[in-house]
Amino acid sequence: MRQASVLMDRDFAIGHTDPRLFGAFVEHLGRCVYGGIFEPGHPTADEKGFRGDVLELVKELGPTIMRYPGGNFVSGYNWEDGVGPVEQRPVRLDLAWFSTEPNTFGTNEFMDWCRAAQVEPMLAVNLGTRGGDAARNLVEYCNHPGGTYWSDLRRQHGWEQPHGIKFWCLGNEMDGPWQMEYKTATQYGLVAKEAAKMMRWIDPTIELAACGSSGRNMPTFGRWEDEVLEHTFEHAEYISLHTYLNNYAQDTKAFLACPDLMDQFIEEVVAVADGVAARRRSNRRIMLSFDEWNVWYRTRRNRKDRVKEGWPVAPPILEEIYTMEDALAFGGACISLLNHADRVKSACLAQLVNVIAPIMTETGGPAWRQTIFHPFAQMSRLGRGKVLRTQVTSDTYEATYYDPRGAQDLYFPIPAVPYLKVAAVADEQSGGLSLFLLNRDLDQELDVSIDARGFASLAVREALELRHDDLRAANSSARPDHVAPAPLAGVRVEGGRIRATLKPASWNVISLAP
Repeated sequence: MRQASVLMDRDFAIGHTDPRLFGAFVEHLGRCVYGGIFEPGHPTADEKGFRGDVLELVKELGPTIMRYPGGNFVSGYNWEDGVGPVEQRPVRLDLAWFSTEPNTFGTNEFMDWCRAAQVEPMLAVNLGTRGGDAARNLVEYCNHPGGTYWSDLRRQHGWEQPHGIKFWCLGNEMDGPWQMEYKTATQYGLVAKEAAKMMRWIDPTIELAACGSSGRNMPTFGRWEDEVLEHTFEHAEYISLHTYLNNYAQDTKAFLACPDLMDQFIEEVVAVADGVAARRRSNRRIMLSFDEWNVWYRTRRNRKDRVKEGWPVAPPILEEIYTMEDALAFGGACISLLNHADRVKSACLAQLVNVIAPIMTETGGPAWRQTIFHPFAQMSRLGRGKVLRTQVTSDTYEATYYDPRGAQDLYFPIPAVPYLKVAAVADEQSGGLSLFLLNRDLDQELDVSIDARGFASLAVREALELRHDDLRAANSSARPDHVAPAPLAGVRVEGGRIRATLKPASWNVISLAP
């Protein structure tokens, strides 16, 4: 059995988790909206067409903020198409996913759904085929109380009170050639600055996120952030970053190591942002919005998995089926987000339903939890509070992560991967402590000794493990709980000292009460 030790102190903190760290993402893509959150006629649907079974699972999952309407979709979206009488809304071809968009569901329906789901909305504006004028009109439509053309149009459409949307994304992945009217960093920076300026003139209380790199493997990474922030530093509170973890190489050890590259990505973006601040002699700090992250690779590279020919409405695309192995890598990403709570203040799991999602549905049928549902739900429920610095002593291994970029293959060496990856979150109100522990050893149990200094007396409130003998095991409508949390036995506590034995290839959560 391997040994690992963790040292922490309740007074030595990384930072506090922002409620927005536990967000998710709804895009007009595949069956995420139509047949996902919105399915009039479904046995559980309410009068607005919102699936009640999905809403119940969303509340259990616990997202706090929801990004909408894209994603790639937003770069060709005319927001005016999705408001007003449904029967008068135009049907459009969506060039992002080569689908037909009926516009039955739009901004106001999304706001009603957010209220039903009890989540904060995050809206993205189209800075691809459109610009600052359409963006400021959307802010006026959503947030201005009345007495102007756009705000009175909202009231005429049946939403008397302003929506009061606070968080806005200035476009999506504008560094990507796959994006409609993608731009150089200078072109995007200029557009984003002018859009931000006008949007904030309409509503000075909003917060704005500028587009960072759509991946650490982008050839412009680093230079892009530097140039974009040269233009938007005084206008945006956040810079975005996106990551999708993969196992193209079918190398489980490297796959479970790749969240450590996510740590590095975050720290590199922070360094670039602070470099821009240093050139200005500014104390202002740009925060990070990790507004797309997940495991995604099986349905990513082949066109038949991304596009259904004939321009269908809501085709079944990007419906990644997640395994136990995926849940382990996903849990590592959760730990990475928690351990950067000082600068990552917003994050969105991409996406929510059916499309690379923790929740799956059958049209007219049931909804169920995918394997990745469980680490996210536990992080959202138990990860609120002060993230503590941890000193981990653990055996390590070496890995090489494969991350393709078009025709160029990229290999990232990871020289010293600790078998134990951990995050610790203190609840300052209750005096409790939550531990998130990933054992990346595929063969051996891991005996973990934790010295939680400053916690005089703790008792186990809850201890759970997520594991399966078959790393390819997945959930389905027929077997919705095939992979599910089970009690973690044998956790011992004496004062502030905790001992636990973690099974090979396992995700573990321990909640301790004073």
